Amino acid sequence: MTGPTSPSPYPLGLRLDGRRVVVVGGGAVATRRVPALLDAGADVLLVSPELTPALRAHVDAGRLHWEPRRFAPGDLDGAWLVQVAVDDRTAAAAVSAAAAERRIFCVRADDRTAASAWTPAVTRHGPVTVAVLGGGDPRRAMAVRDAVRELLGRKGPPLTPAVEEGTPVNTGGRVALVGSGPGDPELITVKGWRLLTEAEVVVADRLVPGLLLDEMRPDVELVDASKIPYGPSRAQEEINRILVDRARAGKVVVRLKGGDPYVFGRGGEELLACAEAGVPVTVVPGVTSAIAVPEVAGVPVTHRGVAHEFTVVSGHLAPDAPASLVRWDALAGLRGTLVILMGLKNLAAIAATLIAHGKPADTPAAVIQEGTTAAQRMLRSTLGAVAADVEAAALRPPAIVVLGDVVHALPPATPA
Repeated sequence: MTGPTSPSPYPLGLRLDGRRVVVVGGGAVATRRVPALLDAGADVLLVSPELTPALRAHVDAGRLHWEPRRFAPGDLDGAWLVQVAVDDRTAAAAVSAAAAERRIFCVRADDRTAASAWTPAVTRHGPVTVAVLGGGDPRRAMAVRDAVRELLGRKGPPLTPAVEEGTPVNTGGRVALVGSGPGDPELITVKGWRLLTEAEVVVADRLVPGLLLDEMRPDVELVDASKIPYGPSRAQEEINRILVDRARAGKVVVRLKGGDPYVFGRGGEELLACAEAGVPVTVVPGVTSAIAVPEVAGVPVTHRGVAHEFTVVSGHLAPDAPASLVRWDALAGLRGTLVILMGLKNLAAIAATLIAHGKPADTPAAVIQEGTTAAQRMLRSTLGAVAADVEAAALRPPAIVVLGDVVHALPPATPA
């Protein structure tokens, strides 16, 4: 441990991509350390007679090489780093000695004072990695690390890295298709929120949580996709054009979409448009309303002994519409849960069609309006009566319709 008379460690970021790292031990410590090494691209050799199931999964997936035996000094030939993850101090000392002979840095889980390198407490926030050394005290390092992580996670503008004079700056634009979740602003993913804080242009759908937009930097260009003055197909063409044009101008563009980008969100069309224009795209999944809205309202889409399947379908076209791709006759015969998105306008026709093809009129039904938000409303009914009940209750879009016995599988949810 460092003290008044002992030198401080020299901090260094190791670039391990393609370089051999040896891990000695196959227990809990190795299970914690190996993923970060793999994430760094290291060529990991794991030496241990036995492995945890998690490490075995890495071996089975071909992500690392395993020698099922005790350590031998020759294991370090060609290595750049060794991590000793065993409790046996004698065995660990033998690894340290072999590493010292070869001038290879050695991390020891059993004795930090005998190690030539320490593993810091680490937090990652996008491209920023913070590593904390606590003077040999892991608890101090973790406490500082956690404080830094909280600071990095606070809502506000992203940290701007300092760039040395003469350093090339990547000005290439890019697009991120980000799912914002079903309505509650806290249900956006951490990655989605981070990209939103980095955006210079945000193209937002009508169903995007408003609080997310309120938290953007004031200099961000916000394009409201719901106000583009064209018909549906032309509006999508215009959205595609905006994404490509802004990215080609060197901007960081976030296409912020309600729910998940690919669940009836036309995210695939936007990705294809960007790909054709040579614009790099990142896709960030979102919490889909098809599952989250019923769940928050107390309706699980599956439940043991009640439903072993669920089907999500768009109801934006009437069952008899020539352009409809939905086989309502086949859906009527399913025993599981049917979740209908964008179906409120055509609910009467949908219910009549399902009943006509054999689905019982007393099938439980639930309709949840503006789910996961403070304005959430829920109605329970049956397939035969749900359209009339929705009209009487004056429910309006956006709303999710759930059909099946899962509607009554749980007691009503209590708002958080």
